[in-house]
Amino acid sequence: MSKAALDHYTRSRTHELAKKGIRINNLNPGIVKTNILTAMGFPEEKKQSFYEHYEMKIPLGRSAKAEEMAKPIAFLASDDASYITGVALLADGGHSQFADV
Repeated sequence: MSKAALDHYTRSRTHELAKKGIRINNLNPGIVKTNILTAMGFPEEKKQSFYEHYEMKIPLGRSAKAEEMAKPIAFLASDDASYITGVALLADGGHSQFADV
């Protein structure tokens, strides 16, 4: 739901902000391996089973690395994307397109 809300916000604000020279885009990531589960106190074996559960549903067969999310964000913020606005970029290894949700 939160991704859908952000997508809607991106689309709804694009027209208004573009008139002011402001581009608005967002990235919709899938499962990204970070230290959040450790910070939340998940035991190592539960973290492993969490990732295994989701990774078998991802066509690319793995979770993303944080660096893999940083690169598309950097692109969207760069001059190379100066004519891109209103985009919700999906970066989930194909999960939402092909997996049973």
